[in-house]
Amino acid sequence: MTTIPHLLPLAAVAALGLAAPAMAQNTPDNIDAVTFEDGRWYAENGAPTYKVEEDGTIDWASYSGFRRYHSECHVCHGPEGEGSSYAPALKASAVAMDYYDFIGVVAEGRQKVDASHTSVMPSFGTNANVMCYIDDIYTYLKARGTDAIPRGRPAKRAEKPDETRAAEAACLGQ
Repeated sequence: MTTIPHLLPLAAVAALGLAAPAMAQNTPDNIDAVTFEDGRWYAENGAPTYKVEEDGTIDWASYSGFRRYHSECHVCHGPEGEGSSYAPALKASAVAMDYYDFIGVVAEGRQKVDASHTSVMPSFGTNANVMCYIDDIYTYLKARGTDAIPRGRPAKRAEKPDETRAAEAACLGQ
């Protein structure tokens, strides 16, 4: 769960269609967890990321992302971000796409129609069950895309940080 001050600027960037600085994907500066702030891990370039301990324990945000992905996204995109006959795999997208582009597609949706494609991703920008947990979903999919988390329900998870509880309640208006 991201904090409200962190989420709102990203949503504004996505909603306005503004260009965001490019972020190299699948590199240590985007993947490796270096900073723990407000209950979440961040990579060197400031993008949210995952952390998996030596014993297989995953960070709370990635576990939450697993739960949120499977409640909102897997119906179209398949279990564990693997894709389906209906929609593409997202685990690769979270690694290959710029973080801000990922948020933009989720918030605004996307339509691709041409001679060989007809695909429509609906907008989830007003769905609090997605947008309040967008960074969690992103980190889970990034962890899946780098094979840091295997398929299936994660066996071990970190406890939910207090900062995450507070940010979640604020985002959901509780």
